[in-house]
Amino acid sequence: MPAPPLFPTATSTPSASPTAAPSPSPIPSPVSRLGIDAQVLHGLTIRAWHPWFGNEAALFESQVAEFNATNPWGFQVVAVGQVNFAELFTNVTLALGSPDRPDLVISLSEHALAWDKAGVVDLTPYLTDPLWGLSADETADFYPVLWDQDQIGGRRLGLPAQRTARLLFYNQSWARQLGFDSPPQTPDQFRRQACRANASFRQNADPQDDALGGWLIDPHPMTALGWMLAFGGGPLKGDAYHFLSPENLDAFRFIKTLFDDGCAFLAPDANPADEFAARRALFLAGDLEDIPSLSRAFLERGNPDRWIVLPFPGRQPTLVTYGSSYIILAKQPAEQLAAWLFLRWMLTPEQQARWVSAMGFLPVRRSALPLLDDYRIAYPQWAQAVEALPAAQGTPRLASWRLMRQALGDGFAYLFRMNLPPGQIPTLLAEMDKLATEFEE
Repeated sequence: MPAPPLFPTATSTPSASPTAAPSPSPIPSPVSRLGIDAQVLHGLTIRAWHPWFGNEAALFESQVAEFNATNPWGFQVVAVGQVNFAELFTNVTLALGSPDRPDLVISLSEHALAWDKAGVVDLTPYLTDPLWGLSADETADFYPVLWDQDQIGGRRLGLPAQRTARLLFYNQSWARQLGFDSPPQTPDQFRRQACRANASFRQNADPQDDALGGWLIDPHPMTALGWMLAFGGGPLKGDAYHFLSPENLDAFRFIKTLFDDGCAFLAPDANPADEFAARRALFLAGDLEDIPSLSRAFLERGNPDRWIVLPFPGRQPTLVTYGSSYIILAKQPAEQLAAWLFLRWMLTPEQQARWVSAMGFLPVRRSALPLLDDYRIAYPQWAQAVEALPAAQGTPRLASWRLMRQALGDGFAYLFRMNLPPGQIPTLLAEMDKLATEFEE
């Protein structure tokens, strides 16, 4: 059965003439299982709380205004900004026991888990509703790694709103001049290329730049997560945290040895895009939306080098996807349906393409790609990242990840800030396990 249109409307059938041939039996219109008459939506107002400011907030507000002007049900959405994810989490948590709590929240998956006992709506009945839901083809249109993030124990606590990817940027032109014909696919190949880039600086007469050339280290927790996953590890064993594992030890020792040998360096006061565009770093970790600023940095320097994106190399080359989801909080049935209809509209390919073109995120649906040809041509590295999505992994589906994520970033920074010897890395990972136990209590 074909999926119903986004805005279903009643249609009339002209009466047949007496001499007309018998017409086939009409296909019955889909009937909702939600038990809500769409007429009760008329005049309703729902509130959508979001974490954005600046350009992101302006884009979202323009989409809200368009939806309010065109939706056929006659209800209105009010966008309410909360500045950032931390403020959003705090304010929603405080509002959960109030009748004034928002109807729709755009926040992180781990936040939905933290609010679940206070009333996060399982979206499965809406998603599968014959009239208001998504068809099987539409569901299959979402990239699996992005779609699965909000599926928790048979319940769907959200749908992907924005997703980015943490990955590596690599100066392919410079690498070829250093003698490498292909990007690194293993940690050993990564090490050889990073060390040779550093060696090119040690050969000059200026001792001030002897640390440069390899991988510019950043303490971002998703960078640490990317390396751990690439080595076959990660923060979880089953459904519980487990940092002190052989795979995670291998990942952290590899990174710290790179640093100790001069093949990776810290530059906390430098602009990473400038360092990369100036050939002071062969590798740089970053997010997908960094691509436009990196392109500008190369353009401003007049540097024609070709640079590409790579997954973190290892036994399981990986890029890490993460970002916000649409989450509906329990209210009256009509309000919940209105929130669902709005988020469904926000996930149409056209609205997804607007987000990507403006902000550089991943499209959460494949059908948005034909609408993004201009963006793909302008930023071929973005297209490379989209093609690499089958290698992507998401973040832990645990409410405590909002705290553990920060602890992972702090531990990763501590590794370099205190110049921790590789022999002490097991102690560092054991401390992370101890913190995880405290967060879960």
